[in-house]
Amino acid sequence: MGRPFSSPSPRLPSPAVNLNQRALDLCGEFLNRAAELRVRLQKVGEKTRLIDCGIEATGGLEAGRLLAEICLSGLGRVSIVPGRSDVWPGPAVQVTTDHPVAACMASQYAGWEVKGDGFFAMGSGPMRAAANREKIFESIGYCERASVAVGVLETRTVPPAAVAAQLAEACAVRSEDLVLLVAPTASQAGTIQIAARSVETCLHKLFELGFDLDVVESGYGVAPLPPVADDDLAAIGRTNDAILYGAEVTLYVRTDDDRLRELGPRVPSSASADHGEPFANIFARAGHDFYKIDPHLFSPALIRFVNLRTGRSHQFGQLAPEVLARSFAAG
Repeated sequence: MGRPFSSPSPRLPSPAVNLNQRALDLCGEFLNRAAELRVRLQKVGEKTRLIDCGIEATGGLEAGRLLAEICLSGLGRVSIVPGRSDVWPGPAVQVTTDHPVAACMASQYAGWEVKGDGFFAMGSGPMRAAANREKIFESIGYCERASVAVGVLETRTVPPAAVAAQLAEACAVRSEDLVLLVAPTASQAGTIQIAARSVETCLHKLFELGFDLDVVESGYGVAPLPPVADDDLAAIGRTNDAILYGAEVTLYVRTDDDRLRELGPRVPSSASADHGEPFANIFARAGHDFYKIDPHLFSPALIRFVNLRTGRSHQFGQLAPEVLARSFAAG
C-alpha cells in the first residue's frame, strides 16, 4: 500500500491508494484488447511480463493514449483532441488530473535511468514510487511499498532478463509481479506518451525553482502531437519541441498572487537562453548530452495559473508555432 513519509497532503492520494495496483488494472485493459490495440505480450526471462507497444508490435494511437494513462497511474485522463490550427495543423494530446503531484511527479516523470548489459532506457511509471530511488520522493512526501510494480520504458530494444531482474529487486517485488511496457520514441505510442507530459514538465520546472507543489490542486495541459519521426534521435527533437514551443498548461493553485507574479516569468521555456530554435539543433550543439543543456529550457511554452484563493489568473510565456513548423516539417 502507499507509504507516505508524513501525513498525506490534500494533493496526494490517500495512503490506501496504490499507484502500482491502479496501473496494473489498466494493463489488464491492454491485455484484454491486445489484438485491437496492436500490442504484444511477451516474457522477459521466464517470469516478467512485457507489453510491447511499438518495438516489434505496431501499436497505434489508442495504445499510446493508454500507455500515457498508465504512466499517470490512472490518476489523469489523456485524450487526443483537435489541435489549434494557428499552432500546428494536426491533433493534440490533452491531459487532465486532479492529483497532479502523485500522477505526474510520483509516477509519470521519467526520473529513472535504466542501464545494464549494453541496455539503456528512460524509466517512468509507478515503479519509481516503489523503488524510491530519487530524492524527489522525499520532497513530495510519497513513496510506496508495493506488491506489484508497473514501469514504462522509452527504448528501442527489449530489456534483457538481467535488467528486468534488477528492476524487480529495486522495487522489492518478485519478477513475476513486475510488468514493463515499452515503446521507442519514434513510434505512434511513444510519441503520444511523451507529448502527454505537458503538466508533468511544468510541475518539474516548478519543483526545480523551489515552488511548493503542495499548493497545486489540479492540472490541465495540451500539446501538439508531432508527426512520428523516422528515427529516435529525430523523434526526441520533435517531442521536446511539442512541449517547449507548443504546450500550454493551466494549473489550479491556492497561494499568494505576489508569489505567482514573482515566479511566473521564470517558468516557461522562454526563460532559457537556449530557447528559440528546434531542440534537435540544441541537442546536437550539446553533443547529445541532456546535462549540457540549460535545465531551465525544459518547460511548456505557456503557463497559466488560476489562483483558487483569490480568483485571479496569471499567464506567462508564449507559443512559438514558427519553431514547431521548422521542427515538424524536418526530414
